Amino acid sequence: MATLDGKVAVVTGAARGQGEAQARRFVAEGARVLVGDVRDDEGTEVADSIGENAVYRHLDVTQERSWVDAVADVEARWGRIDILVNNAGIARFSPLAMTSLEDYLSVVMVNQVGVFLGMRAVVPLMSATGGSIINTSSVDGMTGMFGVVAYVASKFAVRGMTKTAALELGQLGIRVNSIHPGGVDTPMLHPEGLEAFDLQKVFTRVPLQRVGTVDDVAELVLFLASDRSSYCTGSEFVIDGGLLAGFGMGSFGGLDNEA
Repeated sequence: MATLDGKVAVVTGAARGQGEAQARRFVAEGARVLVGDVRDDEGTEVADSIGENAVYRHLDVTQERSWVDAVADVEARWGRIDILVNNAGIARFSPLAMTSLEDYLSVVMVNQVGVFLGMRAVVPLMSATGGSIINTSSVDGMTGMFGVVAYVASKFAVRGMTKTAALELGQLGIRVNSIHPGGVDTPMLHPEGLEAFDLQKVFTRVPLQRVGTVDDVAELVLFLASDRSSYCTGSEFVIDGGLLAGFGMGSFGGLDNEA
């Protein structure tokens, strides 16, 4: 029996990157998945390539109506929602003093408000059977990071909202946890102008000495989506290759360097 047999999932930001990997992993483990995104062409291609147990739907996580329609679609198709992965996210790179209010709010709307709306939207249907909500925060929801003030603020907010939701929804059989990836090789780590940047050189400085992959994160999300994590709620799950542990000797070039 596959890990997610009979379960129904909604994954946002699933047209590429971490969301795509999670949607593929869920279907491989027996789930039916709504692939949600605003990248319609890419999302449709992903769902079509996964097969009949995946369907694409345009889902703008910042819009209440979009969430209402998505949940209604899932209910009409499959009658239940067991898993929600709030994965959609964006970043804007600029120092605080140069960050416009428009850019700040655009990040908050997707990363923070989108998570709030998603959790709220699935509660009525998910409470009928219980389920698991996985909110994507970041290591930047655990510590500060230069040049991404709105991103950091939104990811700290996701961490806090997750705990409140876990307290409120536990009695309904709904578990809520946040994941905190470090560097993961996705389009977000290749912003315009830095597409050819060698991530591996940077991530040799973390204890596991490599950048994370979308499949690394998908395995953690699969665990939290499944009944194997049935006593986990309100918690942060860090997946960062040891980044937050501190600097290893590799960060200083080894022991044979002379001062």
